[in-house]
Order: sequence, then C-alpha cells, then structure tokens
Amino acid sequence: MRDGYVKVAALTPQIRVADCAWNAQALSEGIAAAWEGGAQIIVCPELCVTGYTCQDLFLQKRLLDAASEAMQQVIESSRGMKALIFAGFPAEVEGKCYNAAAVFTDGQLLGVVPKRYLPNYNEFYEMRHFAPGEEAVRTVRCLGRETAFGMCQLFTAEDNPDLTVAAELCEDLWTADPPSRRHAQAGATIIVNLSASNDLIGKRAYRRSLVASTSARLQAGYIYASAGEGESTQDLVFSGHDLIAESGTILAEKCDETPGVLFGELDVQKLSAERRRQTSYEMMASSERERYVRHTFRPDPAQVQLTRVYARHPFVPDDLKDRQQRCEEILSIQARGLMKRMQHTGCRRLVIGLSGGLDSTLALLVMVRACDRLSISHDQIMTVTMPGFGTTGRTYDNACRMARTLGTDLKEIPISDAVRIHFRDIGHDEQVQDVVYENCQARERTQILMDLANQAGALVVGTGDMSELALGWATYNGDHMSMYAVNSGVPKTLVRHLVRYYADCCADSELSGVLLDVLDTPVSPELLPPQNGEIAQVTEDLVGPYELHDFFLYYLLRFGFPPRKIYRIACRAFEDSYSREEILKWLRTFVRRFFAQQFKRSCIPDGPKVGSVALSPRGDLRMPSDACVTVWMAELDELEARNS
Repeated sequence: MRDGYVKVAALTPQIRVADCAWNAQALSEGIAAAWEGGAQIIVCPELCVTGYTCQDLFLQKRLLDAASEAMQQVIESSRGMKALIFAGFPAEVEGKCYNAAAVFTDGQLLGVVPKRYLPNYNEFYEMRHFAPGEEAVRTVRCLGRETAFGMCQLFTAEDNPDLTVAAELCEDLWTADPPSRRHAQAGATIIVNLSASNDLIGKRAYRRSLVASTSARLQAGYIYASAGEGESTQDLVFSGHDLIAESGTILAEKCDETPGVLFGELDVQKLSAERRRQTSYEMMASSERERYVRHTFRPDPAQVQLTRVYARHPFVPDDLKDRQQRCEEILSIQARGLMKRMQHTGCRRLVIGLSGGLDSTLALLVMVRACDRLSISHDQIMTVTMPGFGTTGRTYDNACRMARTLGTDLKEIPISDAVRIHFRDIGHDEQVQDVVYENCQARERTQILMDLANQAGALVVGTGDMSELALGWATYNGDHMSMYAVNSGVPKTLVRHLVRYYADCCADSELSGVLLDVLDTPVSPELLPPQNGEIAQVTEDLVGPYELHDFFLYYLLRFGFPPRKIYRIACRAFEDSYSREEILKWLRTFVRRFFAQQFKRSCIPDGPKVGSVALSPRGDLRMPSDACVTVWMAELDELEARNS
C-alpha cells in the first residue's frame, strides 16, 4: 500500500442457472481462492448468485427470496477476509427488482449499487424484469438489513485515500455517458464492472478496446468480471471474458470457458499522480460530490507481491513492428523540427561535429532527412571531424566513411595543438588529465563549430541526447551548446534503436555497415588518451548503465515515483541483469546528478520533444537549479540501511 499497489481479482465462478444455494457455494469458494491469492479487491459477475440467463424466472418471488438468502450466505462466508468484494444479485427493494451489486467486506454489507442502464434490444430484455437504478443514495431494507442503495457510492481504504472504488454494471459501460465518468470525477481511482457480456464475432476485441479506452480516458484502474460457464446456452454463449486495465493498458486478461480467478496489480499512486499532472482532468465540484455516500474499508496491510511486468526499456516498444513505427515517427519529428528552424532562419547549410559515436550519427541522419525533404543537396551539410587526445582510429574512420557515404562536405580540423596553446595560456599541465583537460577539448570543438557556422551562414546542430542531459554528462558551453538540438528529446536506449532502424532500412550496404559498427562501439566522450589503440574512457563504467538511468528517468518524471518505488520496480525489471546493490548504487548516482546538474538543463538550446518525458526548461521540466536533493537521498539512505 505504501507504494500504491493494490492486488485485485476478477472472478468468474461456474454457476447453475437458478440454483442459488449451489451458486453461493461456488461464489464463496472462488472468493476464498481470490483472498488466498492476496486480492484486496474481488469482483464477481453480474447476477452471479442466480445466473444472468434466468429470464422470466426473475419474476418469480421464490427465486428472489432464494437469491437473497444465498447472497447473505456469501457475505457471511467472507468473515475474516479484509478485501472489498462485489457480487451481482437481483435486489428486491421497495416493490421493485433491480439488477444490482452487493458490496461487502469481512462479513459486513457496505452498500448495494444498482445498474443504471438496462439493455432492451437484440438479445437483451432487462427492462422486462428490472427497474433502472437511480443515482441518489437512500437507506433501504435489503439482504436482511438496512443498507445504502444507489449508484453514487464510493468505497475508500482507511489508510490510503488514493484507493477509492466505485461500481458500474455491464451495459453502463457501453453507453454514451457511463456512470464511471462521474465516479472518477468524484474521486474513484478504480472502477469495477460486474458484467454478463455474451460472445459474438468481434465482440471480444471491442470489449477489450472499450475497457482499455475507458481506463485511459478516466485515468483509472478498471476491473471487468464477466459471466462464463454454467449460463444458459439456449440462445447465447458466455466465455467469462475478464479484464484488468490501467490507464489504457490491459494488464491481465482471461477469456475462456474455464472458471477461475484473474489476478493483477493496480497502481493507485500512479493514477493519482496522472490526475494531478493533467490540469484538464476536472474533478467534480464539491457541491456535486455531496451526492456521493462514502464508505471505508480496511484492506489487508500485507505488502503486495508484484507479478506485473515492467519493461526494462520503457522508452522502447518490445514489439518489432511497433518499434519500427515508433522509430519512423521519431525521425520524422526530429527532421520536421530542424526543417522549421532552417526555414525560419533562412539557413540552407548545416554544421555538425561528427565523432563516429552514436549521438552524432543519429543527428547526421536527421540532418540528411531534413535536407532531403527541403530538396537541399547533402554537400550543404558540413561534417567536421576534430580528432583530439582521445580519438581512436575506429571512431575516426567511421566518422569519415559515414560523411563520405552520405555525400556531405567533410572537413578535418585536429584540435590537439589549439588545446595545448590554451593549456599554456591558462597555466594547465597537460599531464594532469582532470576535468580541465577534458573540458578544454569539448569547448574547443564547440568554438570551431560555431565559427564555421558563422563563416558559412549555417546552423550548428547539437548531438547530445536526453539521457546525457538528465545526468549532466555534457561540458557546460561545450557539447552542451548548439543552435538546434535534434536529439534533446531522445533517451540513449532509444538512440540505439533509431540508428539500428536506419541501418536496417537504408538501401546502402556501405552506410549500413558503418552504422552497425557505430552501434558496436562503446559509448565514450573520447577525451582521455587511448590505451593500446582502444577507447580508454567508457561512459557507462563512470556514470552507470544507460538502460538503468533511462528506467529511473522515465519513472521519476513520467509518474513522479519516489526513489523507494523506482528501486522496487527496477529490482523486478532487472533482476536477471543487476544485483540489488548495483541498482541502488546507480540510482543514488542518478538522483544526485539529476539534481546537481539542473543548471545545465536550464539553458539548453531549442530541440523537439518526441515522447511523454522531456527535459526542456520551457516545457516539461521547470525545476530550480538550486533545489535540495536531501529528501530523495534520505529515502535512498533508508533503503541502503534496510538492505545492509
């Protein structure tokens, strides 16, 4: 609960039509199984205590009495289970019969929620048997006791106000104005749906889409439990299609005739964070909220054991087709951003420092695409290789081959002599290979590029990526600066896939070969002398693996997760690759550098945003450069003490 995770379950029991006592036993056993599996919210199907397909038997007093007795037995059987449970039954209230959900926990009935919209078309005839539910909540006599009855009911965990649940039933979801919209605006972060949706050709896909899109629109968790085996097949077939969704993503799904429990974990902390972030998400006015009756329940405090999968590379789609489509979209965004800047400034020439590394390679590919779309010859791209103290033959050769293959205007300007003069001027010993030694080279290169751009009436295109900006892994007023930064919205893990996509799709075998070798080269600023001709300065050995830092960056900025939670999900995502100690070490590095290096991000050049996470001080990240990191580091200290 501290991390916001809630274990939930959709239960489809096997039932017998109109055999209420048998169904009560099946329901009780299924609820017990869900509880034993750790579920804190358990949702059963619509009218599951009788069966949805009783038809005109719902007009029989004997069935309604038997259903009431059976539902009371199910509620009683839940004693000792600190879970919030929803089960469907026909509720006889004040001379009317309602298709309703009983909401109970630990043997106590909290309320009864009626179905609002009754389908009366095609194969459905619910208005023949039931009255439509009303929003207003009143106290009625039902299931042998006085209880709240009405649609406007919310159920909130005592120790976690983010965990607030509301219910709708089947057809309610399929309408133009579903009750779930108002429930969410009143504060519900999880919507449950007790359903009996039959199978038809194409209906499963539509149902899945409807649940996913509703959870996305409402920024809510959605638990959908549907009728299955045992329902009458006189005219219809029910497959027990159960779904658990969160913010547009289907987390778990079961669709077969086998009865059973579908488990999943919903993150209500994440949902609440999304609603806070979206200023267009309108919560219900306090005067309207007064219509809602609020109940509390006390869920089991045991820590949720996570089974949900977290992608190791959240910026990169796992599916190859989706990944290729994403790469094409990003390259297009980058190129269009650069094109607009060229058109606005009237510049038809571009300058780039080409190192033979990943970032400058991607930037050059974007420049080529922009020039192609503007019908500008590639020789208007000035590619400048500036070998220095740390340049290796491999990166130098790749830079030159790439520039020539693409038909650019290649210039070579060695910087060693100029840097040595600068060392002499400022009184720096070349044998002291410290930050001065490194940054002098980076700033010399930037000066050359800026001056060449002035000579040619061109734009300097920046190469640094979003991961480097997050860590501050850039020389202030060195590679930190440019006239337009096409990679500033692209994390390092995604840079690799963009270059690989280009290598796979281009028709030039020589260019493809160069790109593949660039991909195989260790990431390095190449500012320290090579050792035996090989790169001596490997970035990931110094600041940590980029796949970890991109993971940390995504969950810190996209959802505002605290370090404790980021550490927990990172341990799950990378359990086969890094030890817990390694993950905590690099998380400390990330958090420390992220706060300390904001001053560099506060004055970065313009560049296109390509995804939901970005670092521009003009848009997504408005953070003071002198903010204290104490609160975040204190939580990491607690984690370290606990681990040791």
